[in-house]
Amino acid sequence: MSGCQVTEPGLRCVLPFEAEPAEVLLLRRATVAQLARWGVSSAAEEAELLVTELVTNVIKHVGEGAPATLILEWRYERLRVEVHDKSRVLPAPVRARCDEECGRGLHLLAALAADWGTVLTAVGKSVWCEIAAQPAAVCRRAERARLALEWYREGHPAMAAEGRSKSVLLEESAVELIADLLHWTAAQGQDPDDVLDRAQVHYEAEVAAAA
Repeated sequence: MSGCQVTEPGLRCVLPFEAEPAEVLLLRRATVAQLARWGVSSAAEEAELLVTELVTNVIKHVGEGAPATLILEWRYERLRVEVHDKSRVLPAPVRARCDEECGRGLHLLAALAADWGTVLTAVGKSVWCEIAAQPAAVCRRAERARLALEWYREGHPAMAAEGRSKSVLLEESAVELIADLLHWTAAQGQDPDDVLDRAQVHYEAEVAAAA
């Protein structure tokens, strides 16, 4: 599995992978980690199940070793999970007996997802599904911070060095912004360490409430 490529507007993660059984666990972990970054961990359990099913279908029906791509995209109150592969054979639900494991994949998608579908692409197909991902306070704060950091970075052209990803640039902007805020706090006669401690308490309380 290649590293996650986070693209505009910052809530879309692209994960190329090869259809191997060992990749399933790695993709599940990557999904959970990415949702935590976006503040929508409440959707992690369902997302893990859907990622497992979609990736396993590629392994079974397209073939081990086939190149594919997992895309995660948070769209307001829904999380979209897509898997792209190079086969143009669209999956179809089949009736499975109680003692059969195969044939249940699309039924599981239909049961868990708010919506799902398949699309032929220029190089193969995409199977996608969407699940509800209500934006908690943590998520709203994360989005607000992202917008603030983008504004902050735009005011500092030196941060826009070429050859670095947007996520790296935003991380550097976050460090610089926090440092500026601490300087401002000290200039106001307050204790920067005390402000950091209070911010940490607020952060931990909201993360715990959203879990």
